[in-house]
Amino acid sequence: MKKKLLFMLALVVTLLVGWGATSTTAQAATDNSLARVQKKGTLVMGTSPDYPPYEFQATVHGKSKIVGMDVAVGQKIAKGLGVKLVVKSMSFDSLLVALQTGKVDMVISGMNPTPARKKNVDFTHLYYQGGYSIVVNKSEKGLYKDKDSFKGKTIGAQTGSTMYNESKKQTTDTKVKGMTSVSDLILALQSHKLAGVAMEKPSAQAYVANNKQLAMIPSHFNLSASDTSAAVAFKKGSTSLVTAANKSVDQIRKQDLVNKDYLPAAGKYLKTNTVNTSMWHYWKAFLTGVKYTLIITVCSVFFGFILGVLLSLARMAKGGVIKTALRWLATAYVEFIRGTPMMVQVMFVYFGLGLIVNLPALTSGIIAISLNSGAYIAEYIRGGINSVDDGQTEAARSLGLTNTATLRYVVLPQALKNIWPSLGNEFITLIKDSSIVSIIGVSELIFQSNIVRSDTYRGVAPIAVIMVLYFIMTFTASRILNYFERRMQHD
Repeated sequence: MKKKLLFMLALVVTLLVGWGATSTTAQAATDNSLARVQKKGTLVMGTSPDYPPYEFQATVHGKSKIVGMDVAVGQKIAKGLGVKLVVKSMSFDSLLVALQTGKVDMVISGMNPTPARKKNVDFTHLYYQGGYSIVVNKSEKGLYKDKDSFKGKTIGAQTGSTMYNESKKQTTDTKVKGMTSVSDLILALQSHKLAGVAMEKPSAQAYVANNKQLAMIPSHFNLSASDTSAAVAFKKGSTSLVTAANKSVDQIRKQDLVNKDYLPAAGKYLKTNTVNTSMWHYWKAFLTGVKYTLIITVCSVFFGFILGVLLSLARMAKGGVIKTALRWLATAYVEFIRGTPMMVQVMFVYFGLGLIVNLPALTSGIIAISLNSGAYIAEYIRGGINSVDDGQTEAARSLGLTNTATLRYVVLPQALKNIWPSLGNEFITLIKDSSIVSIIGVSELIFQSNIVRSDTYRGVAPIAVIMVLYFIMTFTASRILNYFERRMQHD
């Protein structure tokens, strides 16, 4: 099942990349990228804020904020263009897709300008050049010297990163495991699911400095300059925008701003994060996660129910060419939605439809989950309608009720009573499934827990908190649903 999911994700990304690549020549001929950014007055930066000191979350004046040296680079570029910087957070392996589909104007996330990436996006000049290290548990530091010491073991790296690809190429008899979040990799390391985590040296230093249970060893990977350097990525064909950004990047390199200003400033935020790492200190972040989780769930159930009613009626339509066509379309929709993973559907709505309509991440998440829920609710309702005795319909018609009135006042109320437990189960399931939208940067509970883990360098505590919060929400919802179910049984 996991291999199938990864294959479908790769297929969606490939189709989207191919779609964007077909228009590259036309974009190059009519490049208005700089004028477009200056006209709207904002420069949207995509990043994955789980990679200190490049980019990470910090609590500033009581509010969670994305900080780090990459954010400082973004601010420098935006200032040079005379526009305001807007930072958009999402998983690392979604960044280039977001760039190609117009969700962000640029990507700054410690990204290496490899030849493979240059085929699909444009890069600025290098703004930083570092190296790579491997983070291990301090108690096991004596067991490992470099990448060649992990034979028979498992090391981890961020999915889509240079280190993930090179770890697979340059290690022998070593299993390489990829995860989208570095904080997840560190948690896996500390729980001994991994023997080491390969990452850039500044990030490794940040994690080791703030976690006494970790240690750092040299990697000794054979890497080119492009593999150990960071540059800003722009959409292919954005020549004017890249040229303008290069002026700021060249100033950063000439004045050595990364080492003199940006990294020391990031270090101060890292120290601030570890002053108070109690979960209560981050109650606002968890509350925000609960709020968005409930918004997504309630909206998705509401629109999913409406869609489900329409689909179920269409599937049960009989007679006539139009009704037959509707029945086939509804059946095809239900089967297709139920046969594809929700994660793929969320990505397609956000990135795929984003080529046509620029939908916000929250809206995209609600639409995708509503479309998915509607397919399942349609089957519940269809089953409920079929469970109503035919004699009820015949009695209603004998009293002079029309087909529509019979369905509305006789059949559907009884069907709703029969399927109420299934609808309740769908609501409970959606509370938990809403976590999927974290991959596109929606600030629900999973997303917020990743922020807290990145802030505090604590892996287990935030997970324990959100487990309790999910249980409270689902248990409360189930009690409320059971109350109404008992009321229906008494009617």
